[in-house]
Amino acid sequence: MEKVFETVALAGNPNAGKTTLFNALCGTAEKVGNYSGVTVSVKRGEFHTPNGRKLELIDLPGCYSLSGGTPDQKIAGSVLLGTNENYPLPDLVVCVLDASNLERHLQLALEIIELKIPVIIALNMVDMAEKSGLRLDPVKLSEALGVPVVPIQANRGKGLVELKQAMRHPFPNTPQPRWESGKEEARRQFGFDTASLAARRPTLHSSSVSDKLDTVLLHPILGWVCFIGIMFALFWSIFSFAGIPMGWIESLQDFLIGKVEGAMAEGDLRDLLTQGVIGGVGAVVIFLPQILLLFFFIGLLESSGYMSRAAFLMDGFMAKVGLSGKAFLPLLSSYACAIPGVMATRTIDSAKERLVTIFVAPWMSCSARLPVYLLLVPMLLGGSEGGSKQALVFLSIYVLGTLTAFAVARILRGRLGPDEIKSHFILELPPYRWPQWSYIFRHVLDRGWAFLKNAGTVILGIMILLWAATTYPKLDSDDPGEVLAHTVVGRVSALIEPVVKPLGFDGRTGTAILTSFAAREVFVGSMAQLFQVEVSDDEQETRDHIRDRLAAEKWPDGRPMFGPAAVISLLIFYIYALQCLPTSAVVAREAGSWKWAAGQFLFMTLFAAGASLLVYQIARLFNLA
Repeated sequence: MEKVFETVALAGNPNAGKTTLFNALCGTAEKVGNYSGVTVSVKRGEFHTPNGRKLELIDLPGCYSLSGGTPDQKIAGSVLLGTNENYPLPDLVVCVLDASNLERHLQLALEIIELKIPVIIALNMVDMAEKSGLRLDPVKLSEALGVPVVPIQANRGKGLVELKQAMRHPFPNTPQPRWESGKEEARRQFGFDTASLAARRPTLHSSSVSDKLDTVLLHPILGWVCFIGIMFALFWSIFSFAGIPMGWIESLQDFLIGKVEGAMAEGDLRDLLTQGVIGGVGAVVIFLPQILLLFFFIGLLESSGYMSRAAFLMDGFMAKVGLSGKAFLPLLSSYACAIPGVMATRTIDSAKERLVTIFVAPWMSCSARLPVYLLLVPMLLGGSEGGSKQALVFLSIYVLGTLTAFAVARILRGRLGPDEIKSHFILELPPYRWPQWSYIFRHVLDRGWAFLKNAGTVILGIMILLWAATTYPKLDSDDPGEVLAHTVVGRVSALIEPVVKPLGFDGRTGTAILTSFAAREVFVGSMAQLFQVEVSDDEQETRDHIRDRLAAEKWPDGRPMFGPAAVISLLIFYIYALQCLPTSAVVAREAGSWKWAAGQFLFMTLFAAGASLLVYQIARLFNLA
């Protein structure tokens, strides 16, 4: 790789504020989390020093040591040792240390200094250290280490000018450590003894707000009660607060359809724009407020420090299903999207445990399933718009997927045999902090924009193709059913209906399921088109029109087509089916085999179909059809 200009590498422990510093220097908005596994690849950016010097900044994965066996530790080590083919040996390393946890973070810093690369220590979170009663002397620390030490507060942008000034030309000299007796002697040269510091830390923190909160939130019983309560409140808020912006979206959709109908004569092109483009995409975009709220609350939990507590609570439970606490972190990420969750498995030492975690990660219900759930759950509740009822059903859906994932992980873990490497779970519990609102809103906007781009590409393309398939070939008839049966979709639906009918679905629903294997969100728009749902001018009617149409559909024998049994069957299918081809591509890359990805896709599809079949047939026995 040809080197264009000088490079600076950011290194540090997870939760040291390294990626926050990267964002502050480069003006980017990479995801930040309070647990290891969020940053599992190298990110690059550019910035200028005060004298106009252009530098390339690479953000290495957070790690506790350069000698570890996890993929992220290997990436960081290979870059700093100059053995990585994709990245040159950096000209300078900025080692980010958490000043409030200095005794733990120094191990990595000393390893990096020993590499004889120019190093600058960025002493982050000095405000948190001072609040806890620690008094650090950066000058004395610099003298002991033999490298520059710059106090900073990355989340507030303090100390950045001084840090850039330290990157003057030429870079600082190669460090000349003044220790010969190991790391403990080096720590004593800093002006404090590690043992005495550790001994007085409980006294300093015994009355802190974080400790008082943790006595409840990490309690073996109360902690779980709070965790479940927080999750319930999250889902309740999604339904309670999203109604107003959903109404705005519907009004905009009505406005656009009215404009198109007023400007164009009747014909296929007008139908394509109103039904295929505006109607199809609008049926998906209307769920954008719920998705934005979901990511807002996830960002709030991460930024405040609670997400680490959730991981701590789950560690003991994870061990019972044959996984370590490290597996919980990728699974937690998969609730937002399975792709970063699968990538985050690089922090797991054991290759076998990593494969098991990758295999079950898609069963953590991701945000792409939300539009489907938001359509079906009110139908299951008889049209009820009660936020608490919906929140309870949603919580049950997420719990079901999670428990099934753990059960399969337990079975699969036993079949793969014992570990060749014992995976150890190391987690720092950061102090509770005020949320980083700038990060949260950037993260929400990024995820919202990603969703809209998806709607504007994959979903829009599928909606246009689906509109054409429901329109051609045409039949001169006044019966809408005959017209649809004559089209491509009608013929496909008739072909697959015998296969999906035992699951409680007709051919049109089966066709909508097939289209959603490209993207789950497509299902809602597909159902709107396949069941010929027209948009009403009334906002309330528009909101419920798809559900009302589906509720009115009946089988030839007069039975409701979307009774409780069929709706539950659909929900079960979407909880378990792997309907995301990009996820399969990432699984193949991370597992190193397309066979593993194909086996995962086939197993989850058959499992979803089998579970739906079982649930529907049992529900019919109880007259829920």
